[in-house]
Amino acid sequence: MRLSEFLLIVKKSSGLGLKSEYLLYQALKSFSDSEIECLDATAIIEILKIPKSRQARFTSSFNEQRSLEKQGKLNYDNWLSITDDRYPNQLRESYLPPIGFFYQGNLDLLKTPMLGVVGSRTATDYSRNVLSQIVPDLLLHNLTIVSGLARGVDSLAHRISLANGGKTIAVIGTGIGRYYPSENRKLQEHIGEHQLLISEYPESMGPMQHHFPERNRIIAGLCQGVLVTEAKSHSGSLITANLALQNNREVFAIPGPINAQMSVGTNELILAGAKPILAAEHVIEELLC
Repeated sequence: MRLSEFLLIVKKSSGLGLKSEYLLYQALKSFSDSEIECLDATAIIEILKIPKSRQARFTSSFNEQRSLEKQGKLNYDNWLSITDDRYPNQLRESYLPPIGFFYQGNLDLLKTPMLGVVGSRTATDYSRNVLSQIVPDLLLHNLTIVSGLARGVDSLAHRISLANGGKTIAVIGTGIGRYYPSENRKLQEHIGEHQLLISEYPESMGPMQHHFPERNRIIAGLCQGVLVTEAKSHSGSLITANLALQNNREVFAIPGPINAQMSVGTNELILAGAKPILAAEHVIEELLC
């Protein structure tokens, strides 16, 4: 069994966190296919020193997935492992990269220069106007817009990209068989069919609170830079910006009125060193020149 196939079994099993998954991948990189084939739940528990309180859950789930694999019922078609040559190098080298992800659509978009666009779920018309002004010019320079398909800025970024004939990637916090928020179902289906949809969660997994900061690290890891349009202080968008900084990526922010609650986070980013963006050229000169 190849490591890429084994990692799918691990990813679909319950009881391991993202750090444990990555530590397991690191431990198994030097294993031969025959050695990987022989691994069972007990061996993984020993490698990772899984606490007793989590062992039964992991063992049951792992054995179930291993049984499905032996019956030929695991689908590898939409799985991209960290061992695959098509897995983006910049993501592989980022903080806590996923051991693999599920996808729908055009993987060639991962070869393009990418800009993450994030912001508040309760974005105002200011974000709509700014993105409508900036994104079309970014698309002319072959940038792919990456966001999280959430309400607000995420949806705006995807829709404006599509409306202007551009490329977009959605990194979602559920399995690709779920739709969250439900009003974005058609948008998600369109991106999965014509662009690229990515998730590190099994197909039927629904939204959980911790999924969204986990998703943010993938956006930060994929992209050469991250643009924040509107964000309150302590917004989740600032988590994405901080992850981008950890990955030595560019961080851009749209300045706003000092008395606007939705601009507190972006103005704070600028004070901390993020580049203020007044036009698309300010992004282009940092990412592509």
